[in-house]
Amino acid sequence: MSLSFGSVARIASLILLGAASPPALAQAGDAAKGKIVFARCALCHDVTPGPKKMGPNLAGVFSRTSGTLPGFTYSPAMQKAKIKWDAKSIDTFITKPAGLVPGNRMAFAGVPNPVDRANLIAYLKASAK
Repeated sequence: MSLSFGSVARIASLILLGAASPPALAQAGDAAKGKIVFARCALCHDVTPGPKKMGPNLAGVFSRTSGTLPGFTYSPAMQKAKIKWDAKSIDTFITKPAGLVPGNRMAFAGVPNPVDRANLIAYLKASAK
């Protein structure tokens, strides 16, 4: 089978367009769908100020530095990490928590699906104020 130059050019442009697609984080997440994803987190975390659970409260998590919420005992690894939480750092962390902060105490493998992570981040932005 032989391809014409035009066919090769069309195939190449489709491949390049696919490679240029923005990552899920750059896309706007859906907070309503993110609430469903957050159900995986809700046993250990809360997004409203006050409740104490096994994990740190996530109210006000954006712009907070890892390991600094008063009243929560963090692992030394999380205290030492000094991560400024924003959409990008949260996305990286929830992809594989042990990958970003080895030795943290969060017993959660992560959220591998980039769309689920984008939706979860949109929910956190809307709910964890």
